[in-house]
Amino acid sequence: MIQRKPAMKYFKYGCLVLIACAISVSANAQKTITIREALDQALRNNLQVKQAVFQSSLSEEDVLQAKMDLYPSVSGTVQGSKNWGLSFDQTSGQLINTSITSAGASLSGNMVLFGGFQKVNQIKANKYQLLSSQSNVDKVKNDLVLQVVTKYLEALSNKDMATAAKQQVALSTEQLEAQKYNYEVGNKTLADLSQAKSQLATDELNLVTAQNAYDLSILDLKQLMEMNPVNDIALEKPPLPDVAKLVSSYVAEDIYQEAVQQYPDIKVAEYNTLVALKNIDIAKGGFYPQLSIGAGYGTNYSSQAVKDFVTREPISFGRQLDQNKNTNVFAQLSIPIFDNYRRNITLRKAKISYESAVNDERLAKNNLNKVVNQAVLDLRTAEKKYYSTQENFKSASDAFEVLKQRYDVGLANAVELSTQQTAKNKAEFDFIQARYDFIFRSKVIDFYLGRPITFNN
Repeated sequence: MIQRKPAMKYFKYGCLVLIACAISVSANAQKTITIREALDQALRNNLQVKQAVFQSSLSEEDVLQAKMDLYPSVSGTVQGSKNWGLSFDQTSGQLINTSITSAGASLSGNMVLFGGFQKVNQIKANKYQLLSSQSNVDKVKNDLVLQVVTKYLEALSNKDMATAAKQQVALSTEQLEAQKYNYEVGNKTLADLSQAKSQLATDELNLVTAQNAYDLSILDLKQLMEMNPVNDIALEKPPLPDVAKLVSSYVAEDIYQEAVQQYPDIKVAEYNTLVALKNIDIAKGGFYPQLSIGAGYGTNYSSQAVKDFVTREPISFGRQLDQNKNTNVFAQLSIPIFDNYRRNITLRKAKISYESAVNDERLAKNNLNKVVNQAVLDLRTAEKKYYSTQENFKSASDAFEVLKQRYDVGLANAVELSTQQTAKNKAEFDFIQARYDFIFRSKVIDFYLGRPITFNN
């Protein structure tokens, strides 16, 4: 046994070193995320934002394509062939029953001079669609910012509640130890000891619930940032504003009138209405005649082409290309007469789409008006709840201290103390939630006013 003591001592030291290393590695692996970093990473990595950016890029290409459609279209053709047997040689103008090697090339161009202004209106429609897509990018980013801020503050709130729950567990543990001692010396009954154990179990359950809520909010935040869920992160608590300085006396109509001028959801709806209006002009253009002009150039070669039919001397390849060249120009007027009522139906559908877009715009504005009014009401409610829970927590804390003093001198029983402690715990949790909710509701108003969300006073 004497020989094993040094080995056992070294083993303990080794375990302590390994534990210290593990704690150090874990601390180094954990990354602290500020709210600004969370927002930047979410805006940079979020897949919905990327999808909106891709759609905006496609709209840019549509604008370029519509502009390029104003230019003439030019195409060239080069061909070669080898025929056997009886065939008519277009170049030599003969019916020949032998092998023929032939080649040809052509170049042609076409341009629409007038087409009912469809191409011009298509450019305008695509430009409006591009503005709509760009506004949609802003919309997706705005929604993401609000979601990140919500989850970040929710996580901080849950963390504070978990901290408060840990403190309550520590307090209940101390009370249980005191009850055990008093029970052993006969100062307390078994009921007092059981009540202390029950209070500790309740507080431990509250701690587990708060910690689980914190873990879930962190997971939601990671998903918004497109971060691997296995990454260990901690949140840096920003300098939260002084609640007493928060403004709550907003007028909903004033906020709406300011928000409707720049809110991305409204911009998307307005540009979609302009797109639909231009689509009506495009459909009307289909009823006009279309005037187009074009030109072409071509030449060809045949192995059976000869200078005369007596000597059968073949004409050289280069000379044939020069002799057989041909040029043409044309003008074409296409007059729509009857197309199975397609143009009429297209126009009617365009008009219906426009009415639908106008209705969507009205719905977007009505929805914004509704959420702004709701945000103002929520802010006022959150303010009242904050001051109410603050007073309730102070009263519950004072009541608990008084009752604890009475309990220590035997003037109150364990059930009364446990009940008051539970009430104090609930009041503290309610106060923590109300404080963060009040801060968040004030930031929602800033969001609708187009202000950057910050947490400085």
